[in-house]
Amino acid sequence: MRNRKAIVIGAGIAGIATAIRLSLKGYDVEIHEKNSVAGGKMYSIEKNGYTFDAGPSLFTQPVNLEELFSLAGEDINAYFKYCALPLACRYFFETGKLVNAYTSRDAFADEMEKQLGEPKANVHRYLENAERVYENVGQIFLNFSLHKASTWLHPRVLKALAAVKMPYLFNTLNEFNHQQFSTPEAVQIFNRFATYNGSNPYSAPGMLSLIPHLEQNQGTFYPEGGMVSIPNALVALAKKKGVQFVLNSTVEEIVVENKSIKGVQASSGFRPADIVVSNVDTYFSYKNLLKNNDAAKKVLKNERSSSAYIFYWGVKKSFPELHLHNILFSKNYQEEFDHLFVKKKFFSDPTIYINITSKMEAGHAPKNAENWFVMVNAPANTEMDWDTLRNELRQNIIFKLNRMLSTDLSQYIEVEEVLSPLDIERQTSSYKGSLYGTSSNSKWAAFLRQANFSSSVKGLYFTGGSVHPGGGIPLCLKSAKIVSDMIV
Repeated sequence: MRNRKAIVIGAGIAGIATAIRLSLKGYDVEIHEKNSVAGGKMYSIEKNGYTFDAGPSLFTQPVNLEELFSLAGEDINAYFKYCALPLACRYFFETGKLVNAYTSRDAFADEMEKQLGEPKANVHRYLENAERVYENVGQIFLNFSLHKASTWLHPRVLKALAAVKMPYLFNTLNEFNHQQFSTPEAVQIFNRFATYNGSNPYSAPGMLSLIPHLEQNQGTFYPEGGMVSIPNALVALAKKKGVQFVLNSTVEEIVVENKSIKGVQASSGFRPADIVVSNVDTYFSYKNLLKNNDAAKKVLKNERSSSAYIFYWGVKKSFPELHLHNILFSKNYQEEFDHLFVKKKFFSDPTIYINITSKMEAGHAPKNAENWFVMVNAPANTEMDWDTLRNELRQNIIFKLNRMLSTDLSQYIEVEEVLSPLDIERQTSSYKGSLYGTSSNSKWAAFLRQANFSSSVKGLYFTGGSVHPGGGIPLCLKSAKIVSDMIV
């Protein structure tokens, strides 16, 4: 008797993890990927002695990877190594204030009081609440399908509901944070966590206050070799467990007969399957693969998440005041988000994120030089003039960095590559370049995300950042687990 066949469309993190889990369940699994390498948004750029992680740069919750390797009966250390960081991020303000966000709760609270005058008790209370809400509510919302009755009938739901306070649902994250902190800088620091799923802290619900738990309570980590080592490890594990990678293979259609999966039509021909899992953006899954324009239009009723514009700069100078992760805040945070989500434009004074992996591994840049991953939040692509915007944005970023770091950065940039929302859409089929599919700018956003299964097509499932539970490495890995647990 033959093994049942599963095809995964898209070799992003969620797609690869789903393939591994299905292979361990006894399925013959193929992953079809349109690009020449696996990893989705996670890949590296090498140029003139500089190495850059091109996509996600923050690594939290390694337990998700550890669980996957343990399930596969493999020692994760043979594939992948990482270390805990004592400092999650360094925050810079236009006032000259600087805050080190230590991953020790006590050290972070002391730092907030010393640098900002924010009472340490406020920080302790906030992070304790974030932990409580995550453990009681987040564990359900992020680890189980919200579209299955079995989730809501479990006794743990009552405990979760008891932990939900009205401010989490009916206040925006910004309103909630203003109630918790006495200084504007502390509010701004904790408002920024809305960007972890591409949302607006002035619209998104206070429930997002659980996100800092992942970074500040559970810890921040660095993977040896950079972030690209994560997909590399997963690919190696998948291949060892028998998953077949079909690269440079564009899936043109998910073939359905009598409301049941029959397989996929790929550029290489028809491939039969009992199960199909789409790791493609929900909009394109419906529009291009299922030829269902009505369902695709329904997806668009939900607001798109933000995107990103990234400059990869090889900088021939060392900046000791910068760490691995750095945030240089905008003077007017609310105006910045108003531009991104309402005006659909860049703000002239953007918040800037700088990731420098050569702080951890000297080999990522030449001697006395650094590899700067410089990112600003961007509106989803609406047919902008990206060439003009690139020049304006570059000028604004350099002007701000020169002012805040007391430097003349232009003379030190010897390598430059860019990634715009348009590039993100072209490379990863993320509709309009939205990094997380839909935003979480309403209290119902979690329930409006695409379910991990199709209610109309037997054998069709969805995984990845545009479906439940959301984007980012931890949630994509959780998405893979939710899908595989559904498939018996």
